[in-house]
Amino acid sequence: MFRTTLIAFLFACASMASADTRVPQSQAEISIGFAPVVKQASPAVVNIYAKIVRRGRANPFFSDPFFEDFFGGGFGEPRPRVQNSLGSGVILSADGYVVSNYHVVGSATEIRVVTTDRREYSAQVVLGDKESDIAILRLDGAKDLPFLQLRDSDHVEVGELALAIGNPFGVGQTVSSGIISGLARTGAATGNARGYFIQTDAAINPGNSGGALIDVNGDLIGINTAILTRSGGSNGIGFAIPANLVAEFLRQAQQGNDSFVSPWAGMAGQHMSADIAESLGLVMPQGVVISDLHPLSPLADAGLQVGDVVTHVDGDEVNSPAEMKFRMSVAGVGGTSVVTRLRGDEQADVEVALIKAPETPPAEETALDDRTVMPGLTVARINPAVIAQMGLLLSQTGVVVVDAGRYGGRSGLRVGDVISSINGVQVESPRDVVDALTNPGRRLVFDLLRGGRSVSLRFRL
Repeated sequence: MFRTTLIAFLFACASMASADTRVPQSQAEISIGFAPVVKQASPAVVNIYAKIVRRGRANPFFSDPFFEDFFGGGFGEPRPRVQNSLGSGVILSADGYVVSNYHVVGSATEIRVVTTDRREYSAQVVLGDKESDIAILRLDGAKDLPFLQLRDSDHVEVGELALAIGNPFGVGQTVSSGIISGLARTGAATGNARGYFIQTDAAINPGNSGGALIDVNGDLIGINTAILTRSGGSNGIGFAIPANLVAEFLRQAQQGNDSFVSPWAGMAGQHMSADIAESLGLVMPQGVVISDLHPLSPLADAGLQVGDVVTHVDGDEVNSPAEMKFRMSVAGVGGTSVVTRLRGDEQADVEVALIKAPETPPAEETALDDRTVMPGLTVARINPAVIAQMGLLLSQTGVVVVDAGRYGGRSGLRVGDVISSINGVQVESPRDVVDALTNPGRRLVFDLLRGGRSVSLRFRL
């Protein structure tokens, strides 16, 4: 009797979260549990088998250019290594658009998708973003497929019932149940310091990545992407990418974008702590403190300043830079968002343009050739687009290493290094790097900024 009452209570709670959810009317309806929902939703969840070919070497010595040059070209040739990745995906449209995680399919050379009725399709990634860990695939020759409706994830509430559907450990499609246990999860604890996630205690295990998190109506709440674990298995804390962000990815993929375009804020911010709130005279620690603004930032153009506190974007609370990025990404490039900011005792709503990171000045990405002492080294002029792509500090200018290449990597250069000078000559453009590394003499000195610290590399040629 207690168990029956509890189940009825849970269904009643779920009904409060959605006006379309009906409370079970009989013992028979209660006893069938989630079966109707699973039967409706599961055909739209697919298994994904991805093949990744990586270049490897038979002997670690031959990763060193010295040994490679000494022994000649054919000795110790790179050997391809094939890795297989297993995950899940969710069909989002009848004509074969599927969402999964970037870490499942982003580097794949071959993707095979299998539906619950054992149909197989080859697929290609048409749009992916490593930072967001989302990839949109298109199935070849697909039509009239079952698909899930995307729910407005802003209306999801803690305590709602949720089901996770996927292919954990490759055992076949599996359903686990739980509740929404947290919202707006950000930070290193999620495994992605830039992410913004819905938290659930529905069991999520390896192989569930890219699978569906649905509500009791069978609508998609989010895409399962990560777990918090010490053992490698589910400990009851899983994270899903909200459906609203998935919807924006799908929209851009259907428009023909091959990379995700996210609005650029051009700001650095920090979470509001109790100490900072007290120093600013705020009663409650809420919002994001603007700690830096790029001169081309649309926030700066709208009148915001360093020290302002952003509390809402389009009426939704924001309490971390990741939340701000999420809200702006969902709104999409080309429109505007209303940002609520505090400055002292003054509160104001400010309209901010949602723009792509500007390519000003031009990046002039340049790959050095054999006429220089570091062929393969690729550098670019720093601009807002490069800053956003490489995660550089807003204040950085000059030239950044995009690809260290074989010789640059051996010399200690890393992707993201900002080159200040070479042999004492200041570097301001990619052309300066080419000139400095063409007949530089017997010694090279690189002065760099690496992660905000000054680094000097010295070696003989």
